Amino acid sequence: MELSLERVSARSAVVNIFDGGKYNTLSPYMMVLNGKEAGNADRCVTFLPGLKPDTDYVLELLKDGEKQGSLEFRTEKEFVTLNVRDFGAVGDGVHDDTSFLQAAILSCPAKSRVLVPAGTYMTGPLFLKSGITLYLEKDAVIKAYNDRSHFPYFQGMVQSYDESEEYNLSTWEGNPLSTYVSVITGLDCADVSIEGEGVIDGSAGKENWWKDVKKHTAPYRPRLIFLNHCRNVCICGITLMNSPSWTLHPYFTDDISIYAVTLNNPFDSPNTDGIDPESCKGVTIAGVRFSLGDDCIAVKSGKIYMGRKYAVPCSELNVRNCLMEDGHGAVTIGSEMAGGVHDMTVKDCVFMRTDRGLRVKTRRGRGKNAIVKGITFSDIEMDGVLTPFVVNSYYFCDPDGHAEAVQSREPYPVDDSTPFIGDLRFKNIHAVRASAAASYIEGLTERKIDHVCFENVDISFDPDADGAKPAMTEGVDTCFGKGFMIRNVEKLELSDVRVSNCLGEALDAKNVDSVSGSVEKV
Repeated sequence: MELSLERVSARSAVVNIFDGGKYNTLSPYMMVLNGKEAGNADRCVTFLPGLKPDTDYVLELLKDGEKQGSLEFRTEKEFVTLNVRDFGAVGDGVHDDTSFLQAAILSCPAKSRVLVPAGTYMTGPLFLKSGITLYLEKDAVIKAYNDRSHFPYFQGMVQSYDESEEYNLSTWEGNPLSTYVSVITGLDCADVSIEGEGVIDGSAGKENWWKDVKKHTAPYRPRLIFLNHCRNVCICGITLMNSPSWTLHPYFTDDISIYAVTLNNPFDSPNTDGIDPESCKGVTIAGVRFSLGDDCIAVKSGKIYMGRKYAVPCSELNVRNCLMEDGHGAVTIGSEMAGGVHDMTVKDCVFMRTDRGLRVKTRRGRGKNAIVKGITFSDIEMDGVLTPFVVNSYYFCDPDGHAEAVQSREPYPVDDSTPFIGDLRFKNIHAVRASAAASYIEGLTERKIDHVCFENVDISFDPDADGAKPAMTEGVDTCFGKGFMIRNVEKLELSDVRVSNCLGEALDAKNVDSVSGSVEKV
């Protein structure tokens, strides 16, 4: 077994346990920290809270009394801790603690900590500051009001005085639109962390933020955490729940790490995506547990205006050792991806009861910068995923989504409005109890997907499944226990690929220029 240090701060550390497990370790281990028992570790990405600054630690993992691995590290220095109680916060779940928490944050110097001790702190929106750690102790809850009167709102775009530039303050589903301010907001912050064992609760419910969500009126709903043009942000250990809309939304934010976080929204809550990195570079998501009402991870880069004007792709994403339970897609790209999505690896994860494993959503009109390339999924376990692999190039979002120009399977001219999908690679994937199809992958007729590779992929179908129709596209029949459905691909590689309990063809490939290998029907 291998043990490595992923991250260390003044008050916590994140440790990787490599014993062959994916989200959970193959067996639990006893942790011994500086000679004292420190609880059990049963997750591959383990969060160690409650450490002291500027201190040497030796961590040992024991199984049945025998040492399995050890690790030495030293915590960072800390200047001061500011306790929100010392600023007047009550934490009784009744009093309004907004101003007291905000005062502590704004007063905190660099390389210091804002401590939120156990208690329930009722707040409106809070704003982060560079150089600090917001630390939520065990049983500490930052609980947002759900009354709109507590929430100011951001304009989407503010034009500069000389009308030569613009200030993008807010966004909604890829467009610079007005929204209510999020529960936690970072604007142009650097070197910030939110950590601990506590909870940030958006308090959303069907009687408030989730009521009549189809009636879109500006400003739009807030996110739980919104990070706009930030740098070097770490979020670890905490629980995020009941978000009004997207839960954690890094936006034009570089070098963000999210470790051992739990995201928990009801399965029927609307638009409560888990993590939505948008036009970000350098994103690590490790050891996160998702259970929510929409996509677990949705990678984006602007719908039309932002993608075309700024052309900032979402790139260098690393997702590993995560558990996705329930939700529409485990990992989704798009459909707001006009700036492109480049170089994403998803590895050693477990997908359970999600509608799809990988889901790519694009359409004519997303533009020449809407390039998806360098996407790799490996060592994934799926259980109860309706369709493990979905690529939909005819996604009918936006007011013109049902127009012939979007839905037609006739080839259209390739121009500046045409998106492109490059290489998609899937290796060491095991899926059980699928019900619709092993894959539904369809590129544009006029611009095929460049390269799709399946290696050591095993899909078995649930014999009692009801089947499903590919969502958000027209002209495709209901799928029921079908094999690999592939349309409009330049090069398809198949190596050691199997399907069992398949009711139709193991491989149904149309308009594919080159096929190597085959799919075995077991």
